Amino acid sequence: MLQLARRPAPPRAGCARNSPARKRRPPPHTVGRKRASGGGSCLLRRAAPRGRRKRRPGPRRQPPSGERRDQPEHGAREEEEKMSQKQMKEAFVSNHNGTSVLEVTQGLCLPVLCILCRGLLIILSQHLWSSHSWRTRFFIDFVFLIVPVVTTLTILSSFVYLEHLTVILLGAGLFYQIYCRRTCYAKMPGQKILEKFLKISLESEYIPAISCFRVINSAFTAVAILAVDFPLFPRRFAKTELYGTGAMDFGVGGFVFGTAMVCPEIRRKCMEGSRFDRFTKSLYSVWPLVLLGVGRLIIIKSIGYQEHVTDCEIDNITAFMFFPPNKSWIVAIAITVLYQLALDLTPLKRLILYGTDGNGTRVGLLNANREGIMSTLGYVAIHMAGVQTGSYVLKKRSHIKDWIKVAYCILLLAISLFVSLYIVQVNVEAASRRMANLAFCIWIVASSLILLSSLLLGDIILSFAKFLIQGALVPCSWKLIQSPATSKKRSESLVSEAERKKPSLCLITAINRNQLIFFLLSNITTGLINLLVDTLHSSTLWAFFVLNLYMITNCLIIYILHLQDKTIKF
Repeated sequence: MLQLARRPAPPRAGCARNSPARKRRPPPHTVGRKRASGGGSCLLRRAAPRGRRKRRPGPRRQPPSGERRDQPEHGAREEEEKMSQKQMKEAFVSNHNGTSVLEVTQGLCLPVLCILCRGLLIILSQHLWSSHSWRTRFFIDFVFLIVPVVTTLTILSSFVYLEHLTVILLGAGLFYQIYCRRTCYAKMPGQKILEKFLKISLESEYIPAISCFRVINSAFTAVAILAVDFPLFPRRFAKTELYGTGAMDFGVGGFVFGTAMVCPEIRRKCMEGSRFDRFTKSLYSVWPLVLLGVGRLIIIKSIGYQEHVTDCEIDNITAFMFFPPNKSWIVAIAITVLYQLALDLTPLKRLILYGTDGNGTRVGLLNANREGIMSTLGYVAIHMAGVQTGSYVLKKRSHIKDWIKVAYCILLLAISLFVSLYIVQVNVEAASRRMANLAFCIWIVASSLILLSSLLLGDIILSFAKFLIQGALVPCSWKLIQSPATSKKRSESLVSEAERKKPSLCLITAINRNQLIFFLLSNITTGLINLLVDTLHSSTLWAFFVLNLYMITNCLIIYILHLQDKTIKF
């Protein structure tokens, strides 16, 4: 203890005069750094010279010339952010594998049930209350036609069976109320009423199922082209990248099929003159589509709007052929089989998928449009199948029994095509939108036929409901004609002449009347919404509100044009 007490204390590190060797004192700036960390005395604060005093932390002041140099860098940064936003949106709608064929078919058949419920509701409301105003009729049509399409493609996409069950129960309840309140054959049993109904004739000049087919496809397309940019839209419904069946893949094929069913060759219009004259008239009739494609390309490239690289719709919807309508099915089968053989046995498939250099280049006219150019053969086959279907459906028929047979035959053909689709996809190749191969063509035709047959069956059920209520009038449906039983007098309509001349307050008729304007309007409003709204980060509620507002705006404009008796033709 004494030795420890006698040991001299070590010199203080904070005082320079207690240091045993002043010659070995470290440089002033080093000492000052150590003192700052140790918190020493005031003597060491004087050791650092004034010229080397530490600068306070903070942003370094730049000269004016440096500030001017930062402006281009800031602009380049904004440009990079815009490019990254565009790339994010393009990636958001790309590289998807689609969904099952069954789910797409279920989504297509739901509007059929909704249209049937809409007709039953109109019949019952006409019987119970007075006629509706155009605002009430527009609301009913929008709720039963557009809202189910929006919900099926967004918030209720995983509850399709529940939607079908709800609509079926609603339709059954409405039909039961109509049957209980019937004004025709009130005391007759149901079997006798059905026998009387089967003797009824229809006005076959207008086929409402074809109009509903085209309108359903237009409504699906209009909703999907905007909904796909929102996270609310399931990615399995988006366009497939290479193989698969997506809900949006049916859009272009269904458009080609629906347009072919009402082409002039089937309706016997513009058939006079030589084939060259008809060819020039057809070219003149499609110039709005060409103008739309060129304008869309210019606008997209000028404003940097996002686009799917493999889109090829504009090139294909103008496909048409000049073959006899009753022989179109032969041409359709021949084209699809030969085209599939070319894909399997030649380098055509590699050219479509990877371009001329094998690396997926988009340089040059052929490489930039290779999907649209090469897949035209597949869409021509779909067109010819639609021509054959239209020539069969538009034949003049009067009795309701004949239309039941038509719906039955189309349904059987659709089922057989679905079986063929399964065999082709297992043994040959899966469906591909980009190539429009054999499986894709079969899928489009089968889905179109199942939709058309469902609409025909719905029209027959709706006609039976109209048969039970005297004077019932439903827009975009068959008009009933009393079939003479014992005399050969001229048949009398069950609908009065005054009611026949009333304006048709029908959203289906309005969209079908100006279908091209509806398509153009949907594309324009879709582009505006994408420029004004951050679709990638939108909430579910906000996205659902925007979609319904977008569809209300488009439908209301088309509806007002219809009320003003305006048909815009090019």
